[in-house]
Amino acid sequence: MKVTQEKLPASQIGLEIEITPEMSQKAYEQVIQKFTRSANIPGFRKGKVPRQVLIQRFGSVQLKATALEELIDETLKQAIEQEKIDALGNYQLRSSFEDLVSQFVPGAALTFSASVDVQPEVTLAQYTEFQLQAEEIKPDLEQVDKVLQQYQEQTATLIPVEGRAAQLGDVTIVDYKGVLLSDEPDTEPEPFPGGEAEDFQVELTEGKFIEGFIDGIVGMNPGETKDLPIPFPEDYPQETLAGRSARFTITLKEIKEKELPALDDDFAQEVSEFETLAELRSSLETRYTEEAETKTTANKEQAILDELLKHIEVDLPETLVERELSYLLNQTAMQLQNQGIDVKRLFNQDTIPMLKERSRPEALDRIKRTLALGEVAKRESLKVESAEVTAKATELLKELGDRDIDPDRLQAVVAEDLLKEKIVNWLIEHSTIELVPEGTLATPEEEEALEASLEDEGFIEAATSDLEAATATVDVTSSVVEAPDEDAPEAPTVPEVVGAETDSQAIPDAIEAEKPKKARKAKAKAESSDIE
Repeated sequence: MKVTQEKLPASQIGLEIEITPEMSQKAYEQVIQKFTRSANIPGFRKGKVPRQVLIQRFGSVQLKATALEELIDETLKQAIEQEKIDALGNYQLRSSFEDLVSQFVPGAALTFSASVDVQPEVTLAQYTEFQLQAEEIKPDLEQVDKVLQQYQEQTATLIPVEGRAAQLGDVTIVDYKGVLLSDEPDTEPEPFPGGEAEDFQVELTEGKFIEGFIDGIVGMNPGETKDLPIPFPEDYPQETLAGRSARFTITLKEIKEKELPALDDDFAQEVSEFETLAELRSSLETRYTEEAETKTTANKEQAILDELLKHIEVDLPETLVERELSYLLNQTAMQLQNQGIDVKRLFNQDTIPMLKERSRPEALDRIKRTLALGEVAKRESLKVESAEVTAKATELLKELGDRDIDPDRLQAVVAEDLLKEKIVNWLIEHSTIELVPEGTLATPEEEEALEASLEDEGFIEAATSDLEAATATVDVTSSVVEAPDEDAPEAPTVPEVVGAETDSQAIPDAIEAEKPKKARKAKAKAESSDIE
């Protein structure tokens, strides 16, 4: 079999393959035998259909097309192996299949053209001696006092109050009933499902309910009933209520005030595993200091990766791009599924092409960073030892407990993480990075662009809107209360040190530029499956 290679754009190799007469004859005869064995033609037993009857029944074009499909597939595999081509993905037939069918004669030679994607050649003009800036994140130790105060709030004792009106900071027990008002004259107020509650506990803190609800209760006395005109905001998540005028009839039944526990060693023992308040405070200070250091390190790494991107030249094959796009969509789907969104409804034949197009710039940058890091590793002979990988993977498996994780996949992820970390550290050591105050480098426009890229603006926002619509019931007891503060600390236990993380995608024969370091991200990757 004669094979001629040709270098094509987009990291493709063109192949011109000449099929020998013997191969074409053999392929055609195999198809005839296959049809003979399986054909069900009246008047003939299976396997006993005469050749001419078979050709007349199915047509010579169909038989030749079937033989040619199998022949092209088989000869391409042989050609790739014969020429020792490191192909990445499926081949693309460059010749017209219809023309090949018309030219195909069993027992005669036939030449066709195809192409395959191969690993791209990387040109890295510079990767050392960079002069860069990165923002230094200073620890906000004022957060320690805020966290302790929140712990106090969580463990406060509620003391009944008599002889005064409700005031901000109190916790009240109320009955309420809401009705929707209409601009049309002589129209009765309209109750709505879930718009009333009895013995409902309300903490009188500004911003916790729709505007006017808290202020209306402040100043009321136990036993008092009041009608409050309260419009629902235009951006209220429930469309049936958004922008509607409403009236709430509120009866105040009881007032309580918070009695905060003293900040002492007993308090520390109650809310944490520490014996003294000093130990708890020291732990929190260490947490915020380490968080700031981690964020500063992440900023330095990002500065290196962004600069590296400016110095790489590579012609990317579509196979790598498609793999990365599938990964990005898969990660998005997993995030949305964790939020309770119906992923099957959002990811379908109509939306996936649009989402891939939106994600394409990000996918291209991720692949380029990956290939650039791989080129650095190759030039500087950077690698990780198998013992390091095994030790880290074992540590992660212990953290993940009894969860179903593919050990081989986890080993691969860990290996990529460690190598990426080693490469980036090497790049930082061989560059000069000036630390500048936080907020120095990013303009408001750049921050908005970064946020949009991280959240896939447009789709994620729309999906989140769908989530709100799906989860926001008309029950005012859940709809009016503000959403939990995402920045608030978790239950008062020993704080964890949180590190900076980035997403990732494994690409064959390349080092992933954006790998996570936390067990939960390793778990997600080890369990993930691509979206078709």
